[in-house]
Amino acid sequence: MFKLFKFLKPYWWQIIILLLTTTLQVYTTLRLPALMANIINNGIVPGDTGYIWITSLKMIGLTVMSAIGSLISSYFAAKIGTNYAKDIRTAIFTKIINYNLLDLKDFSTASLLTRTTNDVNQVQMVTIMLLSMMVRSPLFLIISIIMAIQTAPDMSWIIVVGSVAILGSAILIMSLVMPKFKIFQGFIDRITLITRENLTGLRVIRAFDNEKLEKKKFVRTNDKLTGLLIYIDKIIELQNPLINIIFNGTTLLCSWIGISLLSKDFAYLGNMTAFAQYVTFVMMSFLMMSMLFVTLPRANVSAHRINEVLDKKTRIHWQNETINKPDRIASIEFKDVDFRYPEASEKVLDNISFVAKAGETTAFIGSTGSGKSTLINLVPRFYEATSGKILVNGVSIKDYEKKDLMQRIGYVPQRGILFAGTIKSNIKFGAPGASDASMRKSARIAQAENFIEKLPEKYNSHVAQGGTNFSGGQKQRLSIARAICKEPDIFIFDDAFSALDMKTDEKLRAALKEVSETAVTLVVAQRVSTIKNAEQIIVLNDGKIAGKGKHLELLNSCKVYQEIVKSQLSDKEYKAELKLAKADKEVGQNQNKKLAKGTHYAEI
Repeated sequence: MFKLFKFLKPYWWQIIILLLTTTLQVYTTLRLPALMANIINNGIVPGDTGYIWITSLKMIGLTVMSAIGSLISSYFAAKIGTNYAKDIRTAIFTKIINYNLLDLKDFSTASLLTRTTNDVNQVQMVTIMLLSMMVRSPLFLIISIIMAIQTAPDMSWIIVVGSVAILGSAILIMSLVMPKFKIFQGFIDRITLITRENLTGLRVIRAFDNEKLEKKKFVRTNDKLTGLLIYIDKIIELQNPLINIIFNGTTLLCSWIGISLLSKDFAYLGNMTAFAQYVTFVMMSFLMMSMLFVTLPRANVSAHRINEVLDKKTRIHWQNETINKPDRIASIEFKDVDFRYPEASEKVLDNISFVAKAGETTAFIGSTGSGKSTLINLVPRFYEATSGKILVNGVSIKDYEKKDLMQRIGYVPQRGILFAGTIKSNIKFGAPGASDASMRKSARIAQAENFIEKLPEKYNSHVAQGGTNFSGGQKQRLSIARAICKEPDIFIFDDAFSALDMKTDEKLRAALKEVSETAVTLVVAQRVSTIKNAEQIIVLNDGKIAGKGKHLELLNSCKVYQEIVKSQLSDKEYKAELKLAKADKEVGQNQNKKLAKGTHYAEI
């Protein structure tokens, strides 16, 4: 909890005002019982009306000052607490968006959502309580005890009895509820996870008629959370009757002892009245502090969860500025690259080496789990290679400043991801300063222009959160347009044509040549037709390169590629492809013979 207090530094002057106004409130409030005692002893008993009026006016003035102090301190406590929570939420969000994919695996999405909302709210609530009470309660407590002892020393033991009773009840309640708060936060995470899963997978749940099963899962967790909340609330609510018993008991003791002393000396009436009020202040101070002590453990659990996010060290470190000057001509080179997930025994990628040149398409194909997506995710450093070296435009990616590297990459994921806004804002997402002409050109190349122009508001058409008001193919085309509009050095298409029909796929790939002449194009694909014309096809099998070359070359030399092609074509089409491959091989061999013969004659 205390680690988060660093976020209070910008508000130090407001805290000083809060402390001063709180002190003013405490001082003026604690002066009132003494003045009331003076009115009784020096005004009412002797019948001095003038003294009563003068002292009453003083009390009214002090009451007004106390109200002003309370109003100002409450305002600043709320303002500081709200801004404090805002800064923590901003820090959490900033930290999360800078995580790489491996860092995110340490937290579930539901847990991150809960930490950003519910946990911050808990910390905010307790911080406001601390700001309100950290001066008020101790001052009320200490000064009230001193004033009470000075006013009626014969009755001071009552304060000791009441204070011990309240502290004992607070310790008892804390010991019962503290272990439950961490379990409570875990259930909140679970509820958020189940809700999020059901909302995002609603179509699948309905398609498999599993609404009842999902409802059972939710109800089971919700019942456990409810049971835990009932237990916590029952224990906390136990505090109120205990406090009432202690408070009423001390009041009764004050009246009983005061009346017995009053029978000996009637002038003790004013002191007894003032003492009773001071005892009330002492009890109220202990009550506020005990409330804080009960809520503090829950906030402390929340603060610990927030600090876990903020203190997490990212696995990937970036340079403050790019160390070396990248080449003007785009290129990507992998040199003996290996990758394994943390704590995993087996490699996902093993000894990967290749060069991808500008103006050429390098495609990756292989069975599910062969490492295709993992490989291309190493380029923008979503993951970090375990060993080996990756060069972008001749410079190691570890030597790049983050923004410098990301500006060179146009990334299109398999699942088209759109953000709430407009089509225009989504296409310009990676290049906010791009012109409208560039935006339209990008949409045309991505084969998105046709359906955009049919919309009533065209490029200003609304995009729902996640692009739910567009089809899968439309989202993919808009994602591709977003990458094209950025005009990067490197295009990365992670199976980004999977939702497109064959005709649109072919048109899009042909149109891409217009903007990829000076760029490196990396394509992950499942369909052979998508990568058939690539200048370089890399076949992956169990994380290793099983073959490298052009389509016809691989049909002659790579069994894994032959199996992939055979699985996607009819027997007739496959035999035709093999025939073309064989003919291509023979042409190549003849050319090699001619070259060898020409070299022989030249030597003679």
